[in-house]
Amino acid sequence: MTTVTLGHLDETVQQASAAAVARVLEAYELEIEYVVAPRAEMIEHMRRGDVDLFVSAWLPDVDAAFLAPELGMEAFGQLYRPTFGWSVPEAAATGVSAIAGLAAADCPVSREIVTPASLLDRVRQVVAAYNLTEAGYTIAARPDAEAYDHAARVLEGSLPEIIPAWQPSFVHYGQKLLALDDPKGSYGAEQEARILLRSAARPEMDTDLLDELDELTLGNKVVSALDHAMRFEGMSAEEAAEAWQRGKLLPR
Repeated sequence: MTTVTLGHLDETVQQASAAAVARVLEAYELEIEYVVAPRAEMIEHMRRGDVDLFVSAWLPDVDAAFLAPELGMEAFGQLYRPTFGWSVPEAAATGVSAIAGLAAADCPVSREIVTPASLLDRVRQVVAAYNLTEAGYTIAARPDAEAYDHAARVLEGSLPEIIPAWQPSFVHYGQKLLALDDPKGSYGAEQEARILLRSAARPEMDTDLLDELDELTLGNKVVSALDHAMRFEGMSAEEAAEAWQRGKLLPR
């Protein structure tokens, strides 16, 4: 095999992860053809055999559909561990450390929760678990890009607002954030970001390459830094991955 089709979702965290994996593929002198699509379209690409490697599937829950038997994909490796949660800027928390504390009458946190539309169901789940509607909280779902811009402003100004987000992301890069405890488990389970391999392509793949990919660990801190570099430092995914590989983004 001299050419590998590398699939990823059109999101900065996924672009960055794929670019980091691409650095390994290039070291084996492989040509890379990218397949970039939303989840529903990616499933169809997999069904047609268009994707040799996919970076990355969040398992066991978020991307379970990618492991449907008819798609012929198998999971290996663990690049990082995505976790969903709510945070507030540390300077604005003033004693609030858990979600239940948000319902207190004197809680200084804004009652409007601005969330990316893609996270709306998860945010609703948390609100319902802690009866936050009764405490006056409302949900403002916005297009993802708009909501992330809002989160950046909240961070910059240390505003007393809830930031719902997956980690890793730029939100968690070098920021003084207080993660709100969730004793009821409403955030959902931690995920594993894994590489998917088209099973039919395995015999054509270099076993040393697959072993190296299986052992590749980026970690949440590195992926957050990659996401930040793409969003705020004008880097492409490839430039951010190269900076990381050269030790200029974060120590490896």
